[in-house]
Amino acid sequence: MDKSSTPSRISTTLKSKLKTFWCQSALFYRTFFDKVVSLVLIAIHATRHLFKATLIKIDQFIDYIARHPLLDKLETAYSSLHSKIRQLSLSIQQTKAYQKAALYVQLVRLDKPIGILLLLWPTLIALWIAARGWPEPAVLFVFIAGVILMRSAGCAINDYADRHVDNKVKRTKHRPLTSGKISEKETLLVFATLSLSAFILVLFMNELTIWMSFIGILLAASYPFMKRYHYLPQVHLGAAFGWSAPMAYTAQANEVTAVTWLIFLATILWATAYDTMYAMVDYDDDIKIGVKSTAILFGNQDRLIIGIIQILLILNLILIGNRAELSGFYYLGVTAASVFAVYQQYLIKDRKRELCFQAFLNNNWFGLVLFVGIFLDYQFADLV
Repeated sequence: MDKSSTPSRISTTLKSKLKTFWCQSALFYRTFFDKVVSLVLIAIHATRHLFKATLIKIDQFIDYIARHPLLDKLETAYSSLHSKIRQLSLSIQQTKAYQKAALYVQLVRLDKPIGILLLLWPTLIALWIAARGWPEPAVLFVFIAGVILMRSAGCAINDYADRHVDNKVKRTKHRPLTSGKISEKETLLVFATLSLSAFILVLFMNELTIWMSFIGILLAASYPFMKRYHYLPQVHLGAAFGWSAPMAYTAQANEVTAVTWLIFLATILWATAYDTMYAMVDYDDDIKIGVKSTAILFGNQDRLIIGIIQILLILNLILIGNRAELSGFYYLGVTAASVFAVYQQYLIKDRKRELCFQAFLNNNWFGLVLFVGIFLDYQFADLV
């Protein structure tokens, strides 16, 4: 045998066996893949039929429930209950007690809470800065309740002061007092009751806060009459609204600091700006009846002066942040508030009544972002 031919035969045999192995492997994998695909298709088909059958059963069950006598009984019972509740509601609304209560709600503007919110934000800001975080629960409760009571009392005394002029202004001529639905005596009684209630709450605070409350009541009671004597009743309103801030600060910290008065000044500037926007709504009516306001005083320079006041307010807020050692979140709040101030300038650019009123309402967001900034600043102070 030729020895040289031996490697050639081995190579040929090996190639043949590898080819056979490859062909058999390819056939195996092809068969395996076909089986897997077939099983997957069977599973999909079975799942589809199961899903379809399930939907049919659900539909049959819903149809059964829909035709069941019990459902008709429940529907009848619900309709009967709804009708009885509606009749009871209508009967209650027709009672003199309900109608009188509704008039009192309108008198103190509980149906229009924007004033409560505008008074609440500086109060909460003062409380959080004084406490450097969460204030005492009792103090927080007293001042939230006090804000609601004193704003309501302020609305009552405001309507009493304007009882002879509100009927000449389109926006106010349907108020309960000027329309004769509530008497002057009732209005004064509401004011006295609300003010007394707020004062009783203050009696639970420290002595300094109690003494300061007398100034607060004097400011709240005198503000509505100021529009007859000078052109800056909006500044007077700012002082009345702003006085809640130093009171809240002293109730929590039992001291008066530079920050206390900076917050008070900020509230005066802020209230002067937004209440001038509000006065721009009644500009024509106020001119006719001889009522004074900063909107009339500023005249054609109203937008410019409001803008200057807003700039002073922002600078004051930055100074508060520096004095109170506030940081990132607070200044984000101030930045957001500045954006709202610019937007308000855009709204009042043409001095249209509806847009001026929107600018006034937008100040709620101004106050909200400021408070949120302070809240977050103290909440995450340890993380910064």
